[in-house]
Amino acid sequence: MRITIILPTVLDRFAEAKQAIGRSRSQMTRIAPTVLLVAFGVLGAVCITMGWSVRQVNDGQTLHEPDRVSIPTEDGGLIYGDLYGMGERGILLAHGGRFNKESWKTQAQALAKAGFRVLAIDFRGYGESRGPGQEDIFTAPLHFDVLASVHYLRKIGAKSVFAIGGSLGGGAAANATIAEPGQIDRLVLLGATPEGPPEKLTVRKLYIMTRDDTSGDGPRLPRLRAHFEKAPEPKELIVLEGSAHAQFMFQTDQGERVMREILRFLTAP
Repeated sequence: MRITIILPTVLDRFAEAKQAIGRSRSQMTRIAPTVLLVAFGVLGAVCITMGWSVRQVNDGQTLHEPDRVSIPTEDGGLIYGDLYGMGERGILLAHGGRFNKESWKTQAQALAKAGFRVLAIDFRGYGESRGPGQEDIFTAPLHFDVLASVHYLRKIGAKSVFAIGGSLGGGAAANATIAEPGQIDRLVLLGATPEGPPEKLTVRKLYIMTRDDTSGDGPRLPRLRAHFEKAPEPKELIVLEGSAHAQFMFQTDQGERVMREILRFLTAP
């Protein structure tokens, strides 16, 4: 922690001040303000350190608040994102229809702690993000938002890029993978069944869905199983108990397992 670095320096400064006071009372007037300045500086540093320690992780790194970035899209849109962490492995977080980029904060910090550089975006029509077709989010070309974000992560140094998409965001990430093969190295789909041809989804992929997840059209799992059977290897399907849909899984007692499975999948050789 920073405090272990600061305190020895503080003790040394006070020791020097004490010696100076012993040498001459006349110097005390000059030294006292210095001591006070040091004390106030230390107090400020300790306060900052204590504030950061709330977000300190086990390996000694510190998780700061994310950087806000804006990214132009190929079709003239402009999307905004929150950027967490450092490293040469990038992760794009693509939210579901009832979520936004801030909804990923807990997961983004956990992934940053694991050594990833994480970008959570707002799709066009959410927050300040804008782009053609945003009036109907279900028909908007959201794959352009995903691709712009993937290109951005590679531009700032990511040598590999993974995507995690919940529901709507999973479909957009899958469409982006098909549109530009090789841009996304691994894909995690949370409660999402892609609309595109499953045979073209050649990326390494992990599907996670709850057994009783249901939409207005009925249970989602049978349709996902049909898609999964046609999708090429490499692929994995994890079916969890419960009915939570997509990112809502993180709010249940299955949330920790979901994160473990994602980290296992993303870090596997």
